[in-house]
Amino acid sequence: QVQLVESGGGLVQAGGALRLSCVVSGRTFSRYGMGWFRQAPGKEREFVAAIRQSGSISYYSIAVKGRFTIARDNNKNTVYLQMNSLKPEDTAVYYCATKASEYSGSYTDPVSYDSWGQGTQVTVSS
Repeated sequence: QVQLVESGGGLVQAGGALRLSCVVSGRTFSRYGMGWFRQAPGKEREFVAAIRQSGSISYYSIAVKGRFTIARDNNKNTVYLQMNSLKPEDTAVYYCATKASEYSGSYTDPVSYDSWGQGTQVTVSS
């Protein structure tokens, strides 16, 4: 059974930084792409960032590009999301997810992911 456990969320002032972590178990981590998504109250879940299995290619939404960095450590079965220059509009529950297949499906589409963590709350105050 695949398990994903996020951590690192919290309350931070605008302009601050947080680093989220997601530890994956029950799957050969290095074989799968990973993604971060977020969902704010009353809004749909949206793509934030993703990284290919090797870690050499990553993708970002326009909203976070240049401020957030995704990385992975295949030895630790962990994917990270470094979030800098946080804005109040970044406030959401952040989820990590494993991509079902490295060879099909869009990295930015949540339907391409088959396992999800429970989420971690990020709140940015103005």
